[in-house]
This record gives sequence, structure tokens and C-alpha cells, in this order.
Amino acid sequence: MMMNNCVRSEVLRENFRPGTDTVAAIMWSNPVVLPPLCRVNEAIERVRQVGLPDENMNSCYVVAEDYTLLGLVSLRTLLLTRGGARLETVMSHPFATVQPQDDQELAAQLMQEYDLLELPVVDGDNRLMGVVTADDAMEVLQAEATEDMEVMAAMSPSEEPYLESPVYRLFRSRIPWLMLLMLSATFTSGIISHFEDALAAQVTLTAFIPMLMDTGGNCGSQSSVMVIRGLSLGQVGFGDWMRVLSKELQVSGLCAAALAVVNFVRLMVMTSVGFGVAATVSLTLVATVVLSDLVGSLLPILAKRLGTDPAVMASPLITTVVDAMSLLIYFQLSSWLLGL
Repeated sequence: MMMNNCVRSEVLRENFRPGTDTVAAIMWSNPVVLPPLCRVNEAIERVRQVGLPDENMNSCYVVAEDYTLLGLVSLRTLLLTRGGARLETVMSHPFATVQPQDDQELAAQLMQEYDLLELPVVDGDNRLMGVVTADDAMEVLQAEATEDMEVMAAMSPSEEPYLESPVYRLFRSRIPWLMLLMLSATFTSGIISHFEDALAAQVTLTAFIPMLMDTGGNCGSQSSVMVIRGLSLGQVGFGDWMRVLSKELQVSGLCAAALAVVNFVRLMVMTSVGFGVAATVSLTLVATVVLSDLVGSLLPILAKRLGTDPAVMASPLITTVVDAMSLLIYFQLSSWLLGL
């Protein structure tokens, strides 16, 4: 006896109210379901009768009487298998499943990891509730990528196309972060004011502040983007922070050494600054690059652990933190090495 999955779908809608970002909001709740004793020729006839709810689906789901998921059978398998075979002998077990309350991004990550075209959605008792297709997963990944880009650019996420967004809404999405970052820049201004006497004694030092701050910010942004990508793809977790720290220490050490050597040679050959200033700027560059890299890689992991979007820790915020660190290191080394 074939199961009436349409009736089952209505029951599911009544018993579960999906959240905006949950799997339930994007799943198809009426996949083709068949009993395990159903024969292949009967299954093919069933598909002809009811069709598939979405053009991106190519599987039927084998379930028990209580809708416990037993396996799945692709249309290709049905067409290539003799008609008298029972589905329980030809079905395959799903590589992964998700629950309706899970985040959409988790479903998209699983489908990407296992190279799936469909992902079954089950409840806590492994009863089939729906299916997520690859097309749905692509839309989720696109939306998540757009949101991360907006957050990394210090903007509130928006779901409207740019040309259709009112000017005031664009203003409202940008101004909070711009205001916060502007106010946070008072820290760097305070640092410069504190070392005003040192700058007055060695005016040459002022010329290298933009280069040090920009290099530190760029380095922090590079490492944060790499780690945020790893977090979003599930390749990096909080438990990997020691491995991330070790790797970034090595990478930043090599980058810092290369930048410092080139900078020192450039200052000694192409400018009139003395050895002390060249050494101070180059050593500051080493410390800034290493610390900026560590800040940029570890802050997103910490944000993920605290339940915050790691993209929040991207370029704008990290750059502000790194700028303050660069100035503190620069002026402290200048005081020690140049006796200011």
C-alpha cells in the first residue's frame, strides 16, 4: 500500500512553525515516499502518478509506516534495476541528515562537504520531515556570503538589491559602524598625543606612521579573512585555535622578516634617515605584523565561540585594534632605541 505523503506534509506544517534561518524554512515537505517492500516497477509508476515536487529532486525516500527514514533510491537506480526488486534491497543510506530547527548554513555545509544533491530532514526520532535541495543550499550560501561581505565592510546586512534600497536605509545600515569606528579612533589619537614630545624630538618618525598602520591592518585583514572562511566552511573550530596560532606564527614570522629586511634596506639606501631610525621602524614592522596576524586570526575564533558572527571581527574592527597596537609598539621602541 502506497503512503499518502501529501497528508503527511499538512500534518508537518501544523506541528512545526519554521524560523526564518532554520532548515524548515527552505525544505520541501512533500518528497516522494515509498515503503521498503515496494517493488521497483511500482515505485516508477508511483513517480509517474505524483511527480516530483521540485525539478532539482531526483530521489525517492524509503520510510517505515511511522515515517522513520530507512534509505533513499535515486531515479537512476530505479531505471537501471529490474522491476521485481524490492526497494529495501537497492536503497542506500543517507550520508547525512539535518533537523528542521538546524541552521540553514549547516545544511548547506553538509551538502557541500558530502557533494550531495539532496539532504533529508528528520525529527529527533529519525522520521522524515522534508528534503533540502542543492538549489536551496546554493541560495543559502549566496545569502550568507553576501551577509558576511556586508558585515566585514562594517555595514548592517540587507536583503534588498542595492538599486532597490532607499537612500535612508543604506544610510541607516552604514552609519552605526562608521560612528563606532570614528569614536574608537580617538584611542589612536590619544596615543599620538601622549607621545607628542617624542615626535617633536624626532620628527622623522611621523612619516612612517601611515606605513606601519596600513601594513598592520592589511596583515590582520588577511589572516581574519582566511580564518573566517575556514569557520564558515566548517574547516576550523574553537578547538583548533592552537593549530591556527602555530600556523599563523610561522606565516607571520616569515612575512615580517621579509618586510623588515626590504624596509631596512630601502631606508638605508634611498633615504637619509640614520641607522637607529631605520632599525626602529623595521623592528616595529616585525612586531606589528606578527601581532596583527595573531589578532586577526584569533578574534574571529573567539567570536564564534561566544556565539557572535565572526565577520564582525573582520577588517574594520581588527584594523582599529591593530592601529592602536602599532602606535604603542612604535613609540615604545622609539623611546628605548632612540632615547626619546
